[in-house]
Amino acid sequence: MSYARIVPAELAFAADGTPYAPVFDDIYHSADGGLEQARHVFLGGNDLPASWAHRERFVVLETGFGLGLNFLATWQAWRADPQRCRELHFVSVEKHPFRREDLAHLHLRWPELAEVTAALIRNWPMLVPGLHRMHFDQGRVTLTLGFGDALDLLPNMQVGANALYLDGFSPAKNPELWSTKLVAALVKLAAPGATLATWSVAGTVKDRLRTVGF
Repeated sequence: MSYARIVPAELAFAADGTPYAPVFDDIYHSADGGLEQARHVFLGGNDLPASWAHRERFVVLETGFGLGLNFLATWQAWRADPQRCRELHFVSVEKHPFRREDLAHLHLRWPELAEVTAALIRNWPMLVPGLHRMHFDQGRVTLTLGFGDALDLLPNMQVGANALYLDGFSPAKNPELWSTKLVAALVKLAAPGATLATWSVAGTVKDRLRTVGF
């Protein structure tokens, strides 16, 4: 399968300083703070770290890597948890990834993530379409990044996700990432008993998730 070339994300900010995506006319996270949102919505919404306790392997699937805060927050929580799973695999897709230098600049806002951020930046792949795999912490943490359109990438994956993070831009600004076709693809990538969390409370999103079985 061929993929369209990657158009990198533009480094821009809203009036209050929140990272902003001009192509979608939307911000990357709430003005209250991206790391807090990651921890409350996605880790809390999937009952992490409790859900991975004592497991051999735990898989997270995310729609919309963005700044990478959900991955970094998840990785940091895994590191701090004495009952963590033996292996953590984080899978994410991103249509407009940031350039390495722009991502490094953005991450200066969260010095508490400095150690994991530095590792991510060192291993940040070239912005070419397809899947890119990175290994951290002696191979116990794996990040698989898909650069390209989620509807091209996800149907061709085999994941077995235990937790799902739905974190695209607003459904009004980026409807493809919340479509029935996409959420149906997520069902096929979920392991039995998987949980799902999202910041969106849109009724259409809830209805589509229910329709496909969540």
